[in-house]
Amino acid sequence: MAADASFDVVNKVDRQEVDNALRQAGKELAQRYDFRGTGAKIEWSGEEAVALEAETEERLQAAIEVFKEKLIKRSVSLKAVDFAEPKQSGKVYKVSGAIQQGISSEQAKKIAKLIRDEGPKGIQAQIQGDQLRVSGKKRDDLQAVIALLKDADVDVPLQFVNYR
Repeated sequence: MAADASFDVVNKVDRQEVDNALRQAGKELAQRYDFRGTGAKIEWSGEEAVALEAETEERLQAAIEVFKEKLIKRSVSLKAVDFAEPKQSGKVYKVSGAIQQGISSEQAKKIAKLIRDEGPKGIQAQIQGDQLRVSGKKRDDLQAVIALLKDADVDVPLQFVNYR
């Protein structure tokens, strides 16, 4: 009897790529003429968050866009970074962005329900901590589930690992 084929659905962000994007954005903020004298800067705020600040809200939004461009160039999904609302703190505007790792239990439930409702028959999805294991008899069915999840609009970036 052949064992079930399976794969894991995870949300893992490569911190090194985010760090590279952050450093590139920091250099661009320091060198670009339209950011000179605006006090725009970007830095790590703890292990899984970034902080941006600038003297005006428009420059802060522009700094966020620069950071997003750098993330895209480094193949990091924009769904992985969740920016809060900009706040004024004294003379500067500040915003923090949290980097999402793992799939929350409510997101995992939504994904599992999507697989049950729209996926091929005979596919099981089990929630295992911050990831989801999808298993079934046929590898073709598993590939159909991967295609379904790639086309679905979920709020987290998904990667598919341990395909066997």
